[in-house]
Amino acid sequence: MSDSQDMQLSKLDDWLTNAASRGAIAIVAHKNGDMDTIGSAISLAASRPEAMACGVHICKLARRLLEKLDAPFLHLDAQSPHWPKKLAGIVVVDSAAEDQTGLELPRDVPRCIIDHHSTSDWSLEEGDMQLLWPVSATTQIIHQYLSKHKKKVLTNKVRRLLLAGLVADTGRFRHADASSFESASQILDDGIIDYADFIEEFEEDILTRSDKGAISKALGRSDGIDAGPWWLLKSSAGTQESVVCRALMSAGADVAICMRRREGISRLTARASRGAVLAGVHVGNILRTLASTHGGEGGGHDGAAGWSCSLDLMAVESAFIHALAGVEKK
Repeated sequence: MSDSQDMQLSKLDDWLTNAASRGAIAIVAHKNGDMDTIGSAISLAASRPEAMACGVHICKLARRLLEKLDAPFLHLDAQSPHWPKKLAGIVVVDSAAEDQTGLELPRDVPRCIIDHHSTSDWSLEEGDMQLLWPVSATTQIIHQYLSKHKKKVLTNKVRRLLLAGLVADTGRFRHADASSFESASQILDDGIIDYADFIEEFEEDILTRSDKGAISKALGRSDGIDAGPWWLLKSSAGTQESVVCRALMSAGADVAICMRRREGISRLTARASRGAVLAGVHVGNILRTLASTHGGEGGGHDGAAGWSCSLDLMAVESAFIHALAGVEKK
C-alpha cells in the first residue's frame, strides 16, 4: 500500500467518523449486486453501528452466501427508497456512476465513492470524497481500511464476505494480479477460514432441474465464429447465463457470450479468457462503449461484463461481434 493510499484510508476514517456523529450512514451496493459490491457494503457497514448495507437487488450467489452467514442487508425499493430521517452520509461501493445503483440518491447528503474501476462518472461536491484504487476488487480496499482502522471487525463472517468478493471479481483468481494474492493471503492469515472448504462451498451452483435443462439446451445450440482474431462461442438462454458462459469458456473460447430477452430487454453476458485479456480484450470496455452508442447499461471487468438494452437479440449480437472483431491482438 502506498503512502497516498494510506493517507486516503485515514481521510476515509475521518469522513465516516464525522458522518456517524451526525446520523445514519447508508452503504449502497450497485444493482444486480455481485459478491464484490455486496461483500464490500456489508463488511464496511460492520465497522459502525450507524451504518447499514443496502441496495435494490443482489445476485443468486450473494443471496445464498448472505443467507448462510445471516449477514444484514437492507433491500430498497428503487422507485421509493425509504432513507433514514437523519441520513448523514452515503457510501457507494463498486459503482462507476450513480445510475449503476438503480437509485436516485439524495442530493443534500455527503457522498463517498469507493471503487476499483478505472472510469468514474461521479460528480463530487464539497464534503464528498472518492477512493479509486487500481486493484482487482473493491473488497481489497475495504479490507485495507478495516485492517488499518477497525481490525476487530475482521471476524470470520467479514473475512468470508471479503474473500468471496475477491474470488468472484478475479474469476477465481484467473484475472488476479500480485495485489489480489496479497489481499487473499492477508484475509486468510488468521487461519479461521479453510480455503479448500470455502472455495468448494463458493463454487457450488444450486441448480434446479429446470435450470439444468435450460443450460443443456443453451450448450446444444451454441455456435462458434471467428470475430477478427478471436474465437467466439455464443449462445442464448433464459437463465443461468453465467454458467453457460463458463461452460463455453471451458470449451476453448477466447470470448464467450450468452444472451437472453425478457420483458422487452435484451441482456448479453460476456466472458473472456485470461489469454484473451492479456492479448488486448476488455469485455467491460467493449460493453460500456456499446451501451454508450446503442443505449442501455453496460460495463464490467476485463474478463467478465454485461450489457442490457432495448435492442433485439440479433442487433445485440451483431454489435458485439463487430466490436470484438475490431480489437487488435497484441
